[in-house]
Amino acid sequence: MAAPFSWIEPHPHGIYVKPADAWIDPSQAVECALVTHGHADHARGGHGGTVATPETLAIMKLRYQTGEGSSGGKATPVPYGETIRLPGGVDATYIPAGHVLGSSQILLEHAGERIIATGDYKRRPDPTCPPFEVTPCDILITEATFGLPVFTHPPIAGEMQKLLDALAQNPDRCVLVGAYALGKAQRVIAELRAAGHKDPIYLHGAMEKMCRLYEDHGVDLGELRLVADTPKDNMRGHIIVSPPSALNDRWSRRLPDPITAMASGWMRVRQRARQRNVELPLVISDHADWHELTRTIEEVKPTETWITHGREDALLRWCQLTQRRARALAMVGREDEDE
Repeated sequence: MAAPFSWIEPHPHGIYVKPADAWIDPSQAVECALVTHGHADHARGGHGGTVATPETLAIMKLRYQTGEGSSGGKATPVPYGETIRLPGGVDATYIPAGHVLGSSQILLEHAGERIIATGDYKRRPDPTCPPFEVTPCDILITEATFGLPVFTHPPIAGEMQKLLDALAQNPDRCVLVGAYALGKAQRVIAELRAAGHKDPIYLHGAMEKMCRLYEDHGVDLGELRLVADTPKDNMRGHIIVSPPSALNDRWSRRLPDPITAMASGWMRVRQRARQRNVELPLVISDHADWHELTRTIEEVKPTETWITHGREDALLRWCQLTQRRARALAMVGREDEDE
């Protein structure tokens, strides 16, 4: 008789599902990849086949030119809540993770055992994607990006108000918000709309295609305009969204006296804000904070927790102190992506 959970193996470059000959979020090309979401440290091109939600497949096609008839091989869409039978008798169900559009936890069932790979996730409401769903399992594979007690993300409404207050107090300037191009930028725009901001929001050219993809999937972002198409003075008193890398480069010099802001969970760390010359740090994260990580483990009630890509030691220690079985995985290629 096989040992419990012997059908799944953690490796530095991904989680291997042996009976299905498939990998979860592999960092190198494989024959079959089960992908949780479209960020570059979880998704890549070149696989023989990719199994993911339709939204994640659309994101991968846009970012990495994957999909049917391309170098990405066969694409198999699995909508939320549907179960697909993989080779070797493994059932895979994709469940909302609340991270970005299309992001999923992958529930794998085999030999009477249930394993969930969460990918990246958050527990806060987000108007751009379905919320995280707590799902019981035997093994929970969790991220730990913000796995230290110091990381407690504030309510996003307060961060949006800081942004709107800075705009109102400086009508002759603009506010330039650095935000990751997939997920963070669209969430900031959607939250601004929810806060009542109806004015046009201006985009760096690198943001346009992903914002349009979100709109194609039913996310209302309001009126968006390109900086490249707009005279400088017309952007005074407006919000501009760009990749974090553009905050202090030559591109930003064409803007009208910008107040530099950045939306990231790392803005909790003052040194990070100073390093980037950020005047207005906005603590906005698309990952679970410390309390949400521990609450998720408490609610899922796994027999064992596997911890990966992040502050693994502290979360591992919390599990030990609360009499929970856990192990840290030595994964490679996990980045904070200007989170």
